[in-house]
Order: sequence, then structure tokens, then C-alpha cells
Amino acid sequence: MSRLESVFKQKQHKALIAYVTVGYPKLDATLKVVPLLAECGCDIVELGIPFSDPMADGATIQQASYKALENGVTTALCLDIAKIISKKTNVPLVFMSYYNPIYKYGLDKFCHDCVVSGIDGLIIPELPPEESDELGDLAGKSGVDLIYLLAPTSVEERIKLVAGKSHGFIYLVSIAGVTGARNELPPDLGKFISKVKQIAKQPVCVGFGISTPEQAAQVAKTADGVIIGSKLIQLMETDDAAFTATQNFIREARKALDNVK
Repeated sequence: MSRLESVFKQKQHKALIAYVTVGYPKLDATLKVVPLLAECGCDIVELGIPFSDPMADGATIQQASYKALENGVTTALCLDIAKIISKKTNVPLVFMSYYNPIYKYGLDKFCHDCVVSGIDGLIIPELPPEESDELGDLAGKSGVDLIYLLAPTSVEERIKLVAGKSHGFIYLVSIAGVTGARNELPPDLGKFISKVKQIAKQPVCVGFGISTPEQAAQVAKTADGVIIGSKLIQLMETDDAAFTATQNFIREARKALDNVK
């Protein structure tokens, strides 16, 4: 059982997954905030490797990615930072990256270095299951979970394909679009989550658009976990040195998930 899978073995526990862009808003911010997120109740932390053309991301994470690149963040530096974090906290770490930086780094070398750096999983939004065999094989041999995405427009055949390949959990996108905090979630989201769970054996976690503890609790009534990214990036942008507002938000989200029956 992988470390990601073990998160979902806790009875009546809804996973809280946080996303942060490595090196945003400053180079040392990631080293400070990830252990705090774990202490406040996050079960898994996604580390975003900044990329110049983040097609799945909305304005908030795009801007964070550009700023991180301006700060000098590279794929190699992300691995170095992950290695430091993995020694400071036991929270499972997942890289969220686009294929280009990984390909440029070298697929085999990247998977090897992920293990050395304490990375438990990979999320690559634009990599379809049909074209992922090479990376999937290398990740599998390294013991790194390759996590695939499903959109609300996914048909049953697609759900079965992703369910046959995804490891750790399935990332279910709440909306057909890009990342970003939203005031409301689709009214039929619960039905789609239930449909996926009827087909897939893996835990189902929902991301894109979750921006309040109330929304997190709403989604968690049917999903196994929630993923919060853009809202945290917004908080970190103006937060104090101790990330007080970010910590308070995560505590509130954790409390809301713990109250889901």
C-alpha cells in the first residue's frame, strides 16, 4: 500500500489536500508553509512545479507560476525543496506538473529523483492515459503513484480507462474549465461523483473551484477528499510571515470535513 492509499484507509475520514506553487510568493515560502499545512490538518500536499504555459490553470495559479519562475524556480529546485520538506514533515507529497518540464528533465531520472526527494505521486493534467505508458511504467517501477484526472464531461468509457490506470486516487475536476476559486459549485456534481465511485475502486478527490470550508464539506458528502489550491494561493499572496490566514482557513476546512457524516 502506498502512502497516498493509506490516507484513505482511515475510517470516516475525508482527505484534505492542499496545493501550493513551489517558490511562491517567495523561494522560502514553500519550506515554511507545507509543514504548517500538515499541522493544521492537511493529509496530502500538492507541490506545483511552475511552468510557462499552465493550460489547466486559471489566472491565480498562472500568476503564481510566473512569479515562481521569476524567482528562479526550476524542476531541479522543486526536487531539492521537496527533499527538504520530506525531512521536516511526514505528510505525503505529490508533484503537480505539466509534461514538458518532466520530459526535458528526463522521464527516468525524474522518477528516480522523485523517490529520493520523498515524492509519493504525480499529477500531470494534460497527459492522457492513452499516451502515458512510458511515464506510467517508470513511475510504477519507482513506487510513485501516477494520478489521472476526470472531467464532468467524461463518459463511462473514459471513466473506466482512468479507473484502470490511476494510482493513489482519482482527481475529479469539478467543472469543465480551469482552476480558480468560485462562489458556487455545479449542482449536479454529487451525481457525477457517485457515478465515478460506482465504477472506480480508487478514492475520488475533487478539485477546481473549492474555495470555502462549506463547499469542501458539501463535496465531501460524496467524495473521499477535496483539493484546495487557488484559494490558498490567494491567501498566501497577502498573508503575514507566519501564514496566519492560511493556517486559519485550513483549520476551518479540516473542521468542516470532520463534521461530514
